Amino acid sequence: MPEVYEDLRHIAENYLRRERPDHTLEPTALVHEAFLKLSNQSKLAPADRTHFLALASGAMRQILVDHARATQALKRGGGWRRISVAEAITEASMGSEDLLVLDSALARLAAEDERAAIIVEMRFFAGLTEAEIAAEMGMSERWVRVQWAHARAWLRRHMATRQS
Repeated sequence: MPEVYEDLRHIAENYLRRERPDHTLEPTALVHEAFLKLSNQSKLAPADRTHFLALASGAMRQILVDHARATQALKRGGGWRRISVAEAITEASMGSEDLLVLDSALARLAAEDERAAIIVEMRFFAGLTEAEIAAEMGMSERWVRVQWAHARAWLRRHMATRQS
């Protein structure tokens, strides 16, 4: 943990930079919550540093999604705004509603193409490079680029049909 703590804080800061400014979680709290979530999993056996960062990033995303769901439950779903994946990925500030829409779309993508969903998670949420993803998944950088483009197009298409 001490070896990757700063990397995890950087990932948490990136996540929270996309959230609204008055978000109640802070990077340190998010890292600690993710670590607790991972330490409670008995079958967790990361192969290397990159794999651990990918797992921790997924845990952080899930914590933020759970937090957003709790916030929306309090508001009873009022004011939700649907956005495209392109907006979600390029927007500087991603609110709880946006994160929920993106999470729902990622879940649908994972049901159809798990590798593409993992690449989106590793690229967008963990901030890993195509080279790091390729090494982690045992595929070429070119194939990662192809899958990343496929996943973005799939998400854009499916989120657009949900909006109409």
